[in-house]
Amino acid sequence: MAAITPIRSRWKSSMSDRERFNRQMRFQSVDRSFNMEFGYWDENFTQWDIFVNNGIKNNWEADIFFNFDIIKGIGGRVFIHPPIESKVLEERESTQIVLNSEGLIVEQPRAGFGSSIPHCLKSSIETPADWENMKAEHFDLKHPDRIVDITALKKEFGDDESRDYPLGVDCGSMIGRVRDVLTFEGLAYATYDYPEMVEDMVETSCQLVEHFLDQVLPHFKFDYASGWEDICFNHGPIVSLDFFRNVITPRYKRISKKLTAHGIDIWYTDCDGDVRPILPYFLEGGINCLFPYEVNSCAHPGELLDQYDGQLRIMGGVDKMRMGEGKDAIKTYLQSLEKYVARGGYIPFCDHRCPPNVKPEDYLYYLDLKEKMFGMG
Repeated sequence: MAAITPIRSRWKSSMSDRERFNRQMRFQSVDRSFNMEFGYWDENFTQWDIFVNNGIKNNWEADIFFNFDIIKGIGGRVFIHPPIESKVLEERESTQIVLNSEGLIVEQPRAGFGSSIPHCLKSSIETPADWENMKAEHFDLKHPDRIVDITALKKEFGDDESRDYPLGVDCGSMIGRVRDVLTFEGLAYATYDYPEMVEDMVETSCQLVEHFLDQVLPHFKFDYASGWEDICFNHGPIVSLDFFRNVITPRYKRISKKLTAHGIDIWYTDCDGDVRPILPYFLEGGINCLFPYEVNSCAHPGELLDQYDGQLRIMGGVDKMRMGEGKDAIKTYLQSLEKYVARGGYIPFCDHRCPPNVKPEDYLYYLDLKEKMFGMG
């Protein structure tokens, strides 16, 4: 692959990316804000001339192209493994019906017909018997592939003391991936029809994460932990607060105990939608950072940063809807974030993957303005 030539200079720095991230997330003084973005829709790589003309085809290449700060993570096999064999069940005019690697029958766009979240038609798990069969075949804690190759990871990520970028450890998902395999509707019903089954799925998820953490935590000095719990929509979580408090939060506490024992005190989770009803339980369980924090289904990030001052961190929260409205809207919105970036515990970037309706010239203006306001420019 041809080398990627960055289109932008790196923001001026007097700290390493690692030092900056750690200090910014702990409300300490920094040379400038950590500079990162979450990425772009697939369509951006075919519709934005700045990507097409420079041969940029994915988010990894875009990070290099825009010369963002470096942040990396280590993950493991903490859910379904081995994966279910995917296969196309039916071809339609613009979509196809597929059995995917999580055992879901989904309808998704065919190649060339855009990208969207697949529409779930049916889950392979509908009863406790279904779960027991799936658990035996795809959730075996002792599967040899769940053994982490520490030597290979050490070779890839290098020495703790000389590493100059933040390195995170993946803490998986307690309920988000369960939602994936049950479907949105399936989880909603199962928490009432088969609560013991759902709790066993959560417990299994927790054990798999603990098994992974026990292998990697002694060998790396991690700067943060990450997770994924995409279980909220614009009216709150899809499970009851009682279920979340009584079933999910205790598992977070078990994981948090392991993280804390190894000096990890920053733990973010990726949860879209209105997280406000479950945020107290995130914090109680040890999750103290939201990522990439979508604004329109929740609130301006400042609202939560003010409410949970000193407890909560946010990564993201730059409203992509405002970014699509042009330069004036972008400037006004970034100005509303200034005091939170200055206070610390907040890293600003687009509140999920940037959509193609944002004009490339406006996106470049956004990057320029972000550097001027939050960098050393």
